[in-house]
Amino acid sequence: MKTNNNRLRLSIFLTGLVLLTFFNCNSDDDGDELDGNWVKVSTFNEEARSSASAFTVGNVGYMATGYDGDDYYNDFWSYDFDTNSWQQLSDFPGIARSSATTFTIGTDGYVGTGYNGDSNEELADFYKFNTLTNSWTQIADFAGTARYGAVGFGSDNYGYVGTGYDGSDKKDFWKYNPIADTWEEIFGFGGDKRREGTTFTIDNEVYLATGVSNGIYEEDFWKFNLDTEEWTVLEDIDEDDDDYVLRSSAVGFSINGKGYVACGEYSGSLGTVYEYNPLNESWEEKTEFELYARRDAITFNNGERAFVSLGRSGTLYLDDQMEFFPDAEQDDDDN
Repeated sequence: MKTNNNRLRLSIFLTGLVLLTFFNCNSDDDGDELDGNWVKVSTFNEEARSSASAFTVGNVGYMATGYDGDDYYNDFWSYDFDTNSWQQLSDFPGIARSSATTFTIGTDGYVGTGYNGDSNEELADFYKFNTLTNSWTQIADFAGTARYGAVGFGSDNYGYVGTGYDGSDKKDFWKYNPIADTWEEIFGFGGDKRREGTTFTIDNEVYLATGVSNGIYEEDFWKFNLDTEEWTVLEDIDEDDDDYVLRSSAVGFSINGKGYVACGEYSGSLGTVYEYNPLNESWEEKTEFELYARRDAITFNNGERAFVSLGRSGTLYLDDQMEFFPDAEQDDDDN
């Protein structure tokens, strides 16, 4: 009888331990279950890769370039949000590369800079993709130094590229005028140098955070007004013990007026996700990415829907994709 009682106690203990582990893995520090659900969608058609480049026009995401541990790519693909399908388009015309920069102006997407390991060089060339004609046009080379790991974003009239790595970390920013096909350096960014930072856009404000410089993860947090072209410093992302947001090689996106930083790298690949509310300038942890933790992923995002795709976890290169629903309850059965 004593042996049976001991076995019963052991069974109850192990069951409790499993339940405790489950709730800890799906809860925040206060013990509450986290909001947000990730739903697996169409896997990318071709080779898994990381450090690709992406932009979104309407309900279609566009992906170019990347690296799979052996080869650099210059193929170019679209992902249709509504039909949940990938389609190969006209190849990116520049040299194959990884860690390029993108932005959009109207219905045109722009891809440039980056790194080609075969020739061991940073790149400065830039190209425009016309989404209406499925055609590429080379534009003026980026006027800053050749680099990779920069950030890019666009307005209705201009494109912007800044930070990155050209042999050393950078903090300069440049504006592209598509009518004149010229680049102009703009001033006012008081933040730290960095590479592999991330941005998200809410209305006419672009938020810049994260990244790394000389092995140190950057804490400062900034917003850029697309109308006035002025930078404003915000509270550091570690000011209220929010240092869990610190990382590099993450993706940033926005959904219905809130910004998100997901995945990335901090002494290893991350799957954690944090939501920024500009109304009260606060961060909140959300349900983490439900497949492999990863760095150097891409995001497709139109302000209402967001997808995270590709990337790598250590030496494992990935081809999967998930859509994020920030206010939904987590459901493990839809993946």
